[in-house]
Amino acid sequence: MIKVGIIGCGSITRLRHAPEYHQNPNCELAIFYDAIPSRAKELAVIYGANYTEDYHDILRDPQIDAVSICTPNHTHAPFTIEALHHGKHVLCEKPMAIHLAEAKDMQKQAKISEKILMIGFNQRFFPAHQKAKEILDSGVLGRIISFRTSFKHRGPENWSIEKGNNTWFFNKNSAFFGALGDLGIHKLDLIQWLTNEKIKKVHAVCSTLDKRDRNGNKISVDDNSFCILETDTITGTMEASWTCYGKEDNSTILYCEKGVMRIYDDSKYDLIINGKDHSVTNMLLGKAPTNDEQIKSGVIDEFIDSILNNRQPCISLDDAVYTMSVTLACIESSKINQAVIPSI
Repeated sequence: MIKVGIIGCGSITRLRHAPEYHQNPNCELAIFYDAIPSRAKELAVIYGANYTEDYHDILRDPQIDAVSICTPNHTHAPFTIEALHHGKHVLCEKPMAIHLAEAKDMQKQAKISEKILMIGFNQRFFPAHQKAKEILDSGVLGRIISFRTSFKHRGPENWSIEKGNNTWFFNKNSAFFGALGDLGIHKLDLIQWLTNEKIKKVHAVCSTLDKRDRNGNKISVDDNSFCILETDTITGTMEASWTCYGKEDNSTILYCEKGVMRIYDDSKYDLIINGKDHSVTNMLLGKAPTNDEQIKSGVIDEFIDSILNNRQPCISLDDAVYTMSVTLACIESSKINQAVIPSI
C-alpha cells in the first residue's frame, strides 16, 4: 500500500488528486498540507487522513512513500526537489518549473534519488487521444501534414479555490505563465506525443486581451497565446485562451495525407475521421474532463502503478523537460517578435 501526502489543497487537489487517490485501491491518502491550514484540515476530515501546518512533516515522515505537488507554479521546482531529496516519489502538477534550469535540476534530483518523478500531463490519457495515437501510429492516414490544436475556457478565476480576480493564477510572481502555462503546455505535450515529433521552432504571440486584476488593471500574465509550431516535417497552430466565455474548447484537428482526424471537435462524437475517399467514421470513446464536468484523469493511476511496478511512467522526464523548453521558447518569441528555437 502506497502512502501518499498532498502538498497544496486548492481546486486541483479537491477535484482530481484527492478523489483519484481515494479511488485507487493500491494507495492510502495519509496527510495533507496547505499554506492555509483550514483547507488541509477540511480535506483530512473528508478522507480520514491527517493534516499538518508544516510541509516538512510530510517530507520527513519515513512512512510517506509519495507526494503530490499541487501548489502555485513558482513553488513546483523547490518543493519537488526537496521531496525527492527526502526519498519520496513525486507527482508534480504542470508546469513543472518556471525556468529551464529548474526543470533540469528536478530531472537531475530524480536520477540521484532513484525515485519516480511524473508531471501531470493528463491529456495523454483522454480516451479519444489514446485512440488517435493508435490510429496515427498505424499509418492508415499516412503522413501528418499540419494540425490545429486549442485549449480554451473562461478562465481560472472560475476554477481556482480563490474565486474571482484575486486568484494566484493572475499574479506573475506566483504563476509566471498565464494561459500558455496553464492550458497551452498541455497541448504542446499532446501534439508532440501524437505526432512522434519534437517541436523545433516556435513563433508566438502571448497577449493580455481581457482579464483584469482586482484594481482594474490588465493582469500581468497572458490570457491568450497564439503559437505557430514547427517540427521537422509538420507545421501547425496552437491556441490557449482564458477568454472563451462559451463552451470549453479542447479540440485537436490533424490534417493527414489520407484524411482529416477531428478530436473533441464535435458536440456528439469524440473522434471523427473524414477520409480522402469521402468516407466518414464517427467514434464515441469517452469525453474529455472539463472544469464543469470532472472525469477521472488517469494520471494518479499511472503514477501509482509506476511506483508499484518500479518502472518509469509513460510521461517521461525527457519529454516533460523538452516541453518546458518549448513553452519558454514561446514566451521568448512573443517578447522579441521572432521565431525561436527551443534551447535544450
